[in-house]
Amino acid sequence: MALNPKLADWHGRVVWLVGASSGIGRALAHELHQRGAVVALSARNVEALRSFVAEHPGSVALPLDASDVNAMRAAARKLIQTSGQIDLAIYCAGHYKAQRATNFNLQEMLRHQSINYVGALHMLEAVLPAFNQSQRGHISLISSVAGFRGLPNSLAYGPTKAALGNLAETLYLDLHQHNIGVSVINPGFVETPLTAQNKFSMPALITPQVAAQNILRGWARGDFQMNFPKRFTIWLSLLRHLPDTLYFALIRRALQT
Repeated sequence: MALNPKLADWHGRVVWLVGASSGIGRALAHELHQRGAVVALSARNVEALRSFVAEHPGSVALPLDASDVNAMRAAARKLIQTSGQIDLAIYCAGHYKAQRATNFNLQEMLRHQSINYVGALHMLEAVLPAFNQSQRGHISLISSVAGFRGLPNSLAYGPTKAALGNLAETLYLDLHQHNIGVSVINPGFVETPLTAQNKFSMPALITPQVAAQNILRGWARGDFQMNFPKRFTIWLSLLRHLPDTLYFALIRRALQT
């Protein structure tokens, strides 16, 4: 059963990707451009945005720092003024540094919160007035399976992704009756500059291009939640339903192997 209006015909649709200079966001931007969408990209890396625009005629670069609410508002206004509307707003920005409570770093905790969660709120504040007025549009938040339950080394990252999942569920309840779509995307391990920091073998690792294909299929089906790759995320989904005593015992055992 489709929970959202299905997004399959991208010709002429205006898509704004915040945090799309690399990884999943850039791969998504490429695929959407190939399908005829008008693609606007925002990120701090100006050179990366310029190179994308040079390779994808008709796309738009809107450089900004996601933690700057005024820059986010200005970018949304400019895109609406030039394109007339925003059909899909995607929050792809992310920050990750492994952290444990035995080496607590408040500055890193707050940086994760600012980029991974507060930046998404800035995007919402920029697009929701237009979406509510027109009674149309779609909001997509890229979260992570790391938000399903607490995981080692994820003290800073995991809570921000859990927050995005809860935010998406509440947005859906508020906006569905107004014909505004909401989706949350929970990838497993994807080859990005963030996961390149990991020193361990990452199970079921996929490319950003494969991730983008999964997301496009999810939008076409009208999905609310997209978890992939299934061979990995299904097991993490099941962990959410385990009793706490069993869950903690399993994680401790995994750390010892």
